[in-house]
Amino acid sequence: MPITPARMPLMDHLGELRRRLTIVVVSVFVTAIVVYFATPALIEVLTNPIREFLTGGTLTVLSVLGGFSIRFKVAFFFAFIICTPIIIWEIMAFFLPALNEKERRWVVPTVAAMVFLFFFGMIFCYFIILNTAFGWLIQQSTEFAATLNEAEDYLSIIIMFEVGFGIAFQLPLVIFYLAILHLVPYKVLREQWRYVYVGLLVLSAVVTPDASPVTMALMFAALILLYEVALGVARSVIIAKDGKAALKWTREEYANRD
Repeated sequence: MPITPARMPLMDHLGELRRRLTIVVVSVFVTAIVVYFATPALIEVLTNPIREFLTGGTLTVLSVLGGFSIRFKVAFFFAFIICTPIIIWEIMAFFLPALNEKERRWVVPTVAAMVFLFFFGMIFCYFIILNTAFGWLIQQSTEFAATLNEAEDYLSIIIMFEVGFGIAFQLPLVIFYLAILHLVPYKVLREQWRYVYVGLLVLSAVVTPDASPVTMALMFAALILLYEVALGVARSVIIAKDGKAALKWTREEYANRD
């Protein structure tokens, strides 16, 4: 899909936005219809980490239309994942004309990092979080009730976990740009780490769907590691661009640099 000119009348911009949104919606919808026929196998994949907690080894659907709605929910979830390159490209193609040549050089690595971190967050959640989180949740009711393996409930929680961790793992990218653009000076991010860690703890509590201490602790540990890695990468980039002294620049000093 071609890149449009930077200067266009407002109505043309709105038309361009509508056209690109239509491409995204149609792509996701068509992909979801195709994926729908593979949803039984995909549901098996999604529930594999929590298989040991399924009484009888199977999920339960509580209504006649339940299976249909569940399959489409799972189909759309995987359709969004499959269509990620199309979605990213259409967003890029709409905003690229507004960027100068220097800014455009950052677009591809930024988008690549966004996609990588999102999928990394989902993979981390799938292999590390889901089993532990479901184990803790189910344990809360074992002393007074039996847990019904309700399919829509289980799959909705799994999808929320996956998306939540995918979004939360965008943190390093945010920290990286805050630091190298000196929107929040590197010196502040490094010296005020105690406050940052408290903020990450709050974020972990907000993002985790089950609000369990186990899941929150795992999320918190992952975010601290990602924060430190992001600061390390930002430090290297700042030194390479402006020298070691730039690590102590304030926002005003960065704006007034020669």
